[in-house]
Amino acid sequence: MRRGPTSVVTAILGGGQGARLWPLTELRAKPAVPLGGKFRLIDVPISNALHAGLDQIYVLTQFNTASLHRHIAQTYRFDVFSRGFVNILAAEQSMRNRDWYQGTADAVRQNLHRLTSTDPTQVVVLSGDQLYLLDLGMFLRKHVNDEADLTIAVQPVPRDEASAFGILQVDETGRIVDFVEKPTDPAELDRLTPPPESFHKLGLKADEGSLLASMGMYVFETEVLERLLGNTSSTDFGREVVPQAISAGRTFAFPYDGYWEDIGTIPAFHRASIELTSDMPPLNLYHPERPIYTHPRFLPGTKINHCDVQRSVLCEGSILSAARVADSIVGIRAVIRTGSVIEETVMMGASHYESEGELPLGVGPNCTIRRAILDLDTRIGEGCSLTNADGVSEADGPNYAIRGGIIVIPKGTTLEPGTVI
Repeated sequence: MRRGPTSVVTAILGGGQGARLWPLTELRAKPAVPLGGKFRLIDVPISNALHAGLDQIYVLTQFNTASLHRHIAQTYRFDVFSRGFVNILAAEQSMRNRDWYQGTADAVRQNLHRLTSTDPTQVVVLSGDQLYLLDLGMFLRKHVNDEADLTIAVQPVPRDEASAFGILQVDETGRIVDFVEKPTDPAELDRLTPPPESFHKLGLKADEGSLLASMGMYVFETEVLERLLGNTSSTDFGREVVPQAISAGRTFAFPYDGYWEDIGTIPAFHRASIELTSDMPPLNLYHPERPIYTHPRFLPGTKINHCDVQRSVLCEGSILSAARVADSIVGIRAVIRTGSVIEETVMMGASHYESEGELPLGVGPNCTIRRAILDLDTRIGEGCSLTNADGVSEADGPNYAIRGGIIVIPKGTTLEPGTVI
């Protein structure tokens, strides 16, 4: 007999080293990267799960975990009458196993005894570094109605992006009949390209030549997951576990036509962040029924003095004085001083307030900053110009990095007055 959401366990993968998001991941795990001025990436999958009543959540972590663990511990606390929890499963050595997680499937396998300790009927596996608002309740119900062993969330992607995803084909019932992880061969891509009517049958809109991609979100029957991972050396869901599941059982697709962004690179992170400032952002953080939860703070309102502000998000506790801000995110406790211009920039703000000093936290007077990311607790001296005027695509400096033309100032960095990047 199948039970309700309380019999479902959710496992959120904390991600690998996050090298493509460096230097944002120099001192933190990918899911701990600040988002939208006040959230963290991990808040997105946890909030999606909680909205579906899935409140037995494990977060599997390994790299640069301190700030992620602190955020989860401070944020997700349930009352004594609730069975819900958000628990951290950090990589650990034991007498049986001395290895760190070798991949997504290996991370789940090493913790399978904990994930299944309450005898759940299903295990939901999510990524910790994706942006979306997806009804996981519908995802789970379709899995149950299809009597599936495994259900995979899917979405159309353009052909030129297909090599970054697991690409699949489905039959007329929505059952997955073929799957190739990150295909690059043109002939194989041709074979996997479905006719346009296939997307219509799934209720999806897609441009001509699109392919159907796995979003890296799974619902497994618990006994099926145990069978697929037990007594095997499989390390990756896409390369090994999913193809095996397709050949051995009933694997179905869950079509999703909403916003979804896999935050894998600095340009992708910057683009997704700036999109939040638009009139109708693709990721609606103002949804009345699906708020994104995060650590509650007791901060004063934003203070704005004689500023020109356009299409921007200003978070609580920030102070703006006689500045121009456009198409930007201004994070918690961020300070922008007189005469500065901030455009298409993500300011992550500050972890604390401080008295004005020689080089205080925030952006100093008369600075110009365009297409940049200022990590937490940065100090930008008076008259700095961060505009990448030469159009450099990739570079590394002593106190900055440029990725895809985006200037990144790492956490805690101080830029002396007059610095030009």
